[in-house]
Amino acid sequence: MKISAKGRYGLAAMVFLAKACQSDNPTTILTISENLGISKIYLEQVFSLLKHAHLVTSSKGSQGGYQLAKQPQEISSWDVLSSIELPLTEKTAASVEEKRPELERALQSAVYEPLDESIRTALQKTTLRDLLEETNRQKSEENLMYFI
Repeated sequence: MKISAKGRYGLAAMVFLAKACQSDNPTTILTISENLGISKIYLEQVFSLLKHAHLVTSSKGSQGGYQLAKQPQEISSWDVLSSIELPLTEKTAASVEEKRPELERALQSAVYEPLDESIRTALQKTTLRDLLEETNRQKSEENLMYFI
């Protein structure tokens, strides 16, 4: 599985929104762009997809911006990535089906399908809240001082 830049940026932006949702104020794309170093135009494309998937809501005006449509613990990495990456997983093309159909079926059922399911399961169990907590943990580890 390969996640495109659009998917990676979308996931990062959603974690940023998860942190911002604690303030209850909408967050502008410009704020996200400046904080994450991602092109504003690129983020507009990403947020269009996220809004279409009902993962974010938007409000217009001087106090407008984007907010999560649900709580961070209710939005999984799978939700975010599958709304941006189309398709997130795809059926593996046949390689030996003409000469050895039984081998092809074995590869599909024993390797490719379980791999796709494992990816889906891992992404579904990792929520924005989990990613936010991991970000905080990584940041606190950065600030540790060691004395000798």
